[in-house]
Amino acid sequence: MPGTISRMMKRIAAAGFALAVALAALPAFADDERALAGEHIVGAGELATALKSVAPGERLRLLPGRYRGRFTVGTPDLVITGEVGAILDGGGQGRVLTIDAPGVTVRGLIVIGSGASLEHEDAGIFLTRQATAARIVGNHLADNLIGIDVKGARDALVADNLIEGRTYPHMNERGNGVQVWNAPGTRIVHNEILLGRDGIFVTTSKRNLFAFNRIHDLRFAIHYMYTEHSEVRGNESRRNNIGYALMYSRDIRVIGNRSIGDRDHGLMLNYVDRSEIRDNGIRDVRGKCLFFYNANFNEVTGNRFAHCGIGIHFTAGSERNTIITNAFIANRRQVKYVGTRYLDWGAGGRGNYWSDHAGFDLDGDGISDTPYRPNDIVDRILWSQPDAKLLLSSPAFQTLRMVQSQLPPVLVGGVIDSAPLMAPPPLPPFPPAGPRIPLPGTQGEPGT
Repeated sequence: MPGTISRMMKRIAAAGFALAVALAALPAFADDERALAGEHIVGAGELATALKSVAPGERLRLLPGRYRGRFTVGTPDLVITGEVGAILDGGGQGRVLTIDAPGVTVRGLIVIGSGASLEHEDAGIFLTRQATAARIVGNHLADNLIGIDVKGARDALVADNLIEGRTYPHMNERGNGVQVWNAPGTRIVHNEILLGRDGIFVTTSKRNLFAFNRIHDLRFAIHYMYTEHSEVRGNESRRNNIGYALMYSRDIRVIGNRSIGDRDHGLMLNYVDRSEIRDNGIRDVRGKCLFFYNANFNEVTGNRFAHCGIGIHFTAGSERNTIITNAFIANRRQVKYVGTRYLDWGAGGRGNYWSDHAGFDLDGDGISDTPYRPNDIVDRILWSQPDAKLLLSSPAFQTLRMVQSQLPPVLVGGVIDSAPLMAPPPLPPFPPAGPRIPLPGTQGEPGT
């Protein structure tokens, strides 16, 4: 434990030094801003008293130092800004900073040392239902069970933060980087989130935007449950068990994200309906680039699935999905389909690109003159009856494959691309993800 604490403090010191260097090259607080009426300079040991006496709309500027204890903000429209080296330390107990009033801004703080109770949602920064339009911007949170917990606060902004979770041996004992519950309008943008359990976990919410975050070394990068009319855009997932785990949700837009080197799935749609999955790049996943499980009425277009164990695993009665203009490149198995229906992923005259399709294009229209069939009946038998692999080299299986190659229409079920593309569609450029250094006093809000 002393070694862990020492390493954490070294990271915090390094982050503080980097922030100081970055801010030194940028316009500092203007003198006239320092002199604004209602700004109070606070030193270590004075924060609890200042929070009780401050008036709505005033500002607290925290000097460098360690502010020990658990603090609650109950004053509306308060702005709390930390100078480089201002540290809130919860001492391993409860929630370090609780926001319980609307319009509060917290900027430039290091927040460490929450409690360890998942039941009580111990967190570095906790937003209650009263914290409407809170802005948590440009902070460094480390060694907290939950980094930032948005518990019912509408229209919150969580931007440009560095959030480092705990590394308990048992994953279920860890908390999430950012946790959102019933918080419509929440925007989580340009953060870096690592360690802990899930990067961003949302449940029972709507109209949320998770964009341009860099998330790595967790269980799930982004985890959706019972959420609707929301957007996941331009995020980067690396070295997580699953990149984007979307479950029991609908009307989600998943656009322009990346999953690189995740373990089990790059993108998982589990009971996800009426959603748009577009222009995402998923590669180098040991398991499946894309996993479909009972997901219906979705549009999957313009994505690139490359160098995965399985390009797409499609199962459990998923119906009426449009899967076109995607590129499946050098996956060990392009498609795993478990079902009894025929699915044509080239309906309408424009299908997908398949790197292993030996097609030809005599008329030069960019569409192969021959269809693509990724699997045969033997594959489907092996997926539904794994023990049948013992008979893989038997004459019976060889005969089945020969019959299907000659008379595919008479066999039950399967995926076909009747209009495969001859070249992969271009993947749009990936925007930079991760935190930016906020500029106090500039016009506009980060993430807008």
